[in-house]
Amino acid sequence: MSSPRTVIRGGLVVTASDEVHADVLVEEGRIAAVAASDSSAARSWTDAEVIDATGKYVIPGGVDAHTHMELPFGGTFASDTFETGTRAAAWGGTTTIVDFAVQSVGQSLRAGLDAWHAKADGRCAVDYGFHMIVSDVTDPVLKEMDILVEEGVTSFKLFMAYPGVFYSDDGRILRAMQRASGNGGLIMMHAENGIAIDVLVQQALAAGKTDPRYHGEVRHALLEAEATHRAIQLARVAGAPLYVVHVSAEQAVAELAAARDMDLPVFGETCPQYLFLSTDNLAEPDFEGAKYVCSTPLRPSEHQAALWRALRTNDLQVVSTDHCPFCFAGQKELGRGDFSKIPNGLPGVENRMDLLHQAVVDGHLTRRRWIEIACAAPARMFGLYPRKGTLAPGADADVVIYDPHAEQVVSARTHHMNVDYSAYEGRRLTGRVETVLSRGVTVVDRGEYTGRAGHGHYVPRGLSSYLA
Repeated sequence: MSSPRTVIRGGLVVTASDEVHADVLVEEGRIAAVAASDSSAARSWTDAEVIDATGKYVIPGGVDAHTHMELPFGGTFASDTFETGTRAAAWGGTTTIVDFAVQSVGQSLRAGLDAWHAKADGRCAVDYGFHMIVSDVTDPVLKEMDILVEEGVTSFKLFMAYPGVFYSDDGRILRAMQRASGNGGLIMMHAENGIAIDVLVQQALAAGKTDPRYHGEVRHALLEAEATHRAIQLARVAGAPLYVVHVSAEQAVAELAAARDMDLPVFGETCPQYLFLSTDNLAEPDFEGAKYVCSTPLRPSEHQAALWRALRTNDLQVVSTDHCPFCFAGQKELGRGDFSKIPNGLPGVENRMDLLHQAVVDGHLTRRRWIEIACAAPARMFGLYPRKGTLAPGADADVVIYDPHAEQVVSARTHHMNVDYSAYEGRRLTGRVETVLSRGVTVVDRGEYTGRAGHGHYVPRGLSSYLA
């Protein structure tokens, strides 16, 4: 545990806007001041616990705006609980997650939200908020959207995929978008043409194409692009902003870029799996490809250049994980002989900050852009900024001391996510989280976990800073 007053000395403070050798003063869980290390102000901070960050980066805690803890899917549940998943997040330098509460068909939004509060309350190691998955757009549900926005649940996810589960048709999507345009909420869209995909799934299975690799082939990149285009046009008709989740395909990026060139309020995220993995992983033999089944699916590696470029040009604003882990044994194996029964999702909440630092090492991103897409932009996008996502007076003292020179090898044997494999097994990375503060409390101390379940608080969110 940290004292009420802590000074982080001697590090390179990196935010989305600045890089400066500075000391950071933490008081009562918040950033009290940031001052140049050789300044008289910094030298005056003598009556405090000192954390030595010499030779390290001092960065804001990561904000992962797309996780699925304990999500029911395909007859099973995501293997990370809010307790195990947020602990792993802390290990990986992420100090805030925004998870998805689920409305089931026939249920109120309130019932779905209450169920997710019950899962998370008193169990989280770091702070958390909720988006709302809207599965059943009705008149009462539309009215509930207004109430939830007032209460700090300011984003709503709809699905063009998964007919019979989460799917909404264009009319329902349009009505939800119209409501959001009036109440200030942000519509998040899973953009894949689920009706067409289901046809291709059945055709593939009928032809005996049952291996995991076919999951990627039937979820064609053009069906992601088509749905992205359609979502943008529906949002234009509704006069609503749009945030497209887990963008994986070059053609979908092009749709977002075209909309943004028209100055439309259209935004997008991608995920580490699309930047670092590919259909080669889906094609791994002996059913190993099942480990990499997620939706949108992994694409051929040629798509990665477009994603990196879009992150640099701000046609994509955020990198989240879509963390939704299922164990290979007993869960992914549900799809042996039928790829459509493989639970969709990958583990990643612990790996995101390190993988994106590797992108800095490899020259894909600058340091400030790393912090922008992993910390500041998700906080701004989802009404958490400047409380989260930056190191500035008044912000929560969510701080990571990051060793940019440490070498590590990613492995399921050493990760802390509650899943029996790593999507990045054996990958060598340069850079590693050393110490993590959450609201001024040390939860990871020089590579040792010192946090606890229940430290994390629920954080109501404001409206998106991008829409002010």
